[in-house]
Amino acid sequence: MAWPTAEVARMSGVTARTLRHYDEVGLLPPAWIGSNGYRYYEERQLLRLQQILVLRELGVGLTEIGRVLAEQVDELDALRGHRSRLLAERDRLQGLAETVSRTIAELEQSRKDGNPMTSINRPENLFEGIRPEMYQDSLRDFPELAEATEQRVATMSEAEVEAGQRQRTAQMIRLAELMAAGRPVDADEVQAEIDAQYRALAEMHAVSAEEHRAIGRACVDNEQWRAAYEAIAPGLATYQRDAIEVYATTRLS
Repeated sequence: MAWPTAEVARMSGVTARTLRHYDEVGLLPPAWIGSNGYRYYEERQLLRLQQILVLRELGVGLTEIGRVLAEQVDELDALRGHRSRLLAERDRLQGLAETVSRTIAELEQSRKDGNPMTSINRPENLFEGIRPEMYQDSLRDFPELAEATEQRVATMSEAEVEAGQRQRTAQMIRLAELMAAGRPVDADEVQAEIDAQYRALAEMHAVSAEEHRAIGRACVDNEQWRAAYEAIAPGLATYQRDAIEVYATTRLS
């Protein structure tokens, strides 16, 4: 049995554009292409796609995934290996949940004592369990930007990567503070934050207005991104999406 691109996209949750990109980079050629130009995938390709997506969830870049798939022979052995990695990821997520819980407890105590957020005992604990590539992994529906980000990260030192992660977290916190202050998404200070985010993206890859809107929608639609925003402040994911929509309409269109 064979399935067309649209059906594979529906079943897997990835976009047709991403499937085409996986074909272009040699990760997932279709089983065959019909006379109408449509790509068709059979069971073997679906199993390969499952492996690609599992490895992406585990933080493996596309280049490394290509090497992993090229070297493996037995699909069952590969699945066992993926299962081991998933169990390790489960443990990492548990550690991340404990980090967030600890931060919540410290913030609640700080507010009871009337102290500002800077009274957190050990700021470095805010980032325990967080991998910078978590955000990169979530760009899988934007393959060109994901590849550019992957290449950029590969040239950075560990200290530079950590600094970048802290900067992104600080941006999210500043936006949350503006939201809590009741500032509308089209306010100058809100749009200044979005402009800084956009410029950081544009340094790696030319981002069109429509692609930027899609990234904004992903803040709500992408489970991993939404969880990251909502962990900082409920409603922040929607606030970010709406602010990006204003920015794309007023400055990029």
